[in-house]
Amino acid sequence: MNESTLRDLLAQVSQGTLSSDQALERLRTLPFAGVGQVLADTHRVIRQGFAEAVYAEGKTPVQTADALSALVAAHGCALATRVSHETAILLAASLSSGTYDPVSRLFRVGRMDRSFQSAPVAVVSAGTSDLPVAEEAAQTLEFAGARVNRITDVGVAGLHRLLARLDDLRAASIVIAVAGMEGALPSVLGGLVAAPVIAVPTSVGYGASLNGLSALLCMLNSCASGLVVVNIDNGFGAAMAAVRMLQAVGGENDKK
Repeated sequence: MNESTLRDLLAQVSQGTLSSDQALERLRTLPFAGVGQVLADTHRVIRQGFAEAVYAEGKTPVQTADALSALVAAHGCALATRVSHETAILLAASLSSGTYDPVSRLFRVGRMDRSFQSAPVAVVSAGTSDLPVAEEAAQTLEFAGARVNRITDVGVAGLHRLLARLDDLRAASIVIAVAGMEGALPSVLGGLVAAPVIAVPTSVGYGASLNGLSALLCMLNSCASGLVVVNIDNGFGAAMAAVRMLQAVGGENDKK
């Protein structure tokens, strides 16, 4: 159930091709669906424009599979984050159409039935050690129907690498900047581009990085005006912030 199918359902009732009782029956599972110990929020896509994602860390493989199955039944697609290799094996057996990416730790079944007509979102990572978080953001965006331009290994220790991609950066609708260590990359990008910059601190770095806390504090204290910062290692959260921005400015097409 999404906004497009809900409109179609109401149109059928209005035209008399579907009775109100038949429409009610189709809507009975709209708010949530219970499977095992899981209550899947099947109404979220209508409220927020993005279906509930399953946070797999801390869940058993069975709980994760139940949640994904309920969401696939409701929407035809589903996304799980922080999926371990062991859980991915069970998911692949129960949801054969799904795919697992061990870098981002995302398990995806299909993708949302829409596309954004805006310029690509640039997902920029300072180092290859930041790729797991960057890929979580990039693949979540692709699941949501956004185009992505990946720009990797352009940290400020070699600023010429970043400047060589300046045209791509300035052409982006939104920039997601992923960095650990001292977290300087988003501040540099914030001074170079006009697009919104979403900063993602990662837990990459030696002892004084404090598992990403140093990068987080540096990003929050950036002198680049208007920088938006999400939580440590939260590539999914950065992608969702970008999706909300894209939805707010329009340019979205539901596929028919």
